[in-house]
Amino acid sequence: MAAEKDTQRSKQRAEGGKKKAQAPVSEAEARGKGRSAQEPTEAAAVVDEKVPVRLKERYYKEIVPALMRELKRDNPLAVPRLEKIVINMGLGEAKDNIKILDAAVEELAQITGQRPVVTRARKAISNFKIRQGMPIGAMVTLRGDRMYEFFDRLVTIALPRVRDFRGVSDKGFDGRGDYSLGIREHTIFPELDLDKVEKVKGMTITFVTTARTDYEGYLLLKLMGMPFRGGSRDRQEAAAQG
Repeated sequence: MAAEKDTQRSKQRAEGGKKKAQAPVSEAEARGKGRSAQEPTEAAAVVDEKVPVRLKERYYKEIVPALMRELKRDNPLAVPRLEKIVINMGLGEAKDNIKILDAAVEELAQITGQRPVVTRARKAISNFKIRQGMPIGAMVTLRGDRMYEFFDRLVTIALPRVRDFRGVSDKGFDGRGDYSLGIREHTIFPELDLDKVEKVKGMTITFVTTARTDYEGYLLLKLMGMPFRGGSRDRQEAAAQG
């Protein structure tokens, strides 16, 4: 008898545990669980959403076919492309006032969206009172999406803000398809707060391409929106002869 009672009690306990496990969930709890389950998914969807780079999409959809027609290339991988953009800001006066260099680093970071590196003198120059290893400037190298975004902002917003702007010269090529552009006032970039800029600084922007000739580099940058002034008859004739 005692054994039968123990068996019945164990069965009752097991059934009670199952009932608790299968207890109905209230409507409020179900709504709460639904929100908690959906919140991470929605947050992840927002994080995964990325604004497409306008110039990058335009390069692959419009510029590459135009380069293939102009350069008579059958393979889209054979046309030139922009590889990187190097922005260099030289500050010789930083040897006397290090605060100028600190300000230049912050302002260059605001312009490019990337933290610059401090450049140092490779050798000592006694005439300019420069010692080896002394910080004399700041530099940023842009690649990928940031490169296309900077190029887009430069040609559509910054360069038109130059006083009496009539285009940029097409004589800044180095013979291998790379182009360098000098800017006297870095305040043309709207990212800077002019009230906080103590000194107007210049910079050099170098566009490194995979072009083999200056004409190919010129054509690439022109199709991407670089506002060259005048024509390029010499390069066109050289390309036709080559």
